[in-house]
Amino acid sequence: MLPTAGRPDAASLLPLPCKVRAKRRELEDVWTLEIEAPDGAFLPGQFNMLYAFGVGEVPISISGDPGKSGPFVHTIRAVGAVTKALCAVKKGDVLGLRGPFGSSWPLDSARGKDLVIVAGGVGLAPLRPAIYSVLADRARFNRVSVLVGARAPKEVLFARELQRWKSLDVRVTVDRADTSWHGEVGVVTTLLSHASFDPARAVAFVCGPEIMIRFTAAELKAKGVAPEAIQVSMERNMKCAVGVCGHCQFGPEFICKDGPKFPWSRVEALLRVREM
Repeated sequence: MLPTAGRPDAASLLPLPCKVRAKRRELEDVWTLEIEAPDGAFLPGQFNMLYAFGVGEVPISISGDPGKSGPFVHTIRAVGAVTKALCAVKKGDVLGLRGPFGSSWPLDSARGKDLVIVAGGVGLAPLRPAIYSVLADRARFNRVSVLVGARAPKEVLFARELQRWKSLDVRVTVDRADTSWHGEVGVVTTLLSHASFDPARAVAFVCGPEIMIRFTAAELKAKGVAPEAIQVSMERNMKCAVGVCGHCQFGPEFICKDGPKFPWSRVEALLRVREM
């Protein structure tokens, strides 16, 4: 694990060659990789740096179960040169891996309270480890709502798992429906009016596109959830994961080193600055 202060140690900068143990397709352009590592331990919400040799390196959130030992699980959308290379690997191929890095979802602060988990698109992947942790310790949480938004029915991530999380209030909406869809239609914030939670005793975890985070946090705040109780995941331009390169600087914060999980009270004002 990387030290949180001072100069990064050499080990944190060198990718460890790791084999791809398994690969499965989740959506048309989304794949999940299981990557062998000497120690697959991590905290829900942390990320690894994955290196496609000869192409480049990107930060990818860990999407597996933190309560199980074994390989690191990463769910990746093929959108750029590096992520396309990662999604093109085969079982047995070798990738470079550094990590885990970053802050985690503050589950301790949610125990004994209502928890609202809001995911947009592939933003469900970084939230899945937190959901696994809640399911493994369900009695210690009050009402738990999982609100998921996707662009279309065929883009709902982990659709079968969502149906299995029966101890949670799971609601899914899509921006554009087709004849196969019989659920909610609209942006994910519309689901907040259907979720049951006490704003004065609620904690929220939010992950997805930045515009979705802004609108969701604003709606939660308008409903009475305290800004410091709204945790958001920022995924801005991380390159080195150790706060050296400066690519992810966001005002006074370095997303890779100080985040990527932040209370809304720390980043709300920064997101109003046009240049950021």
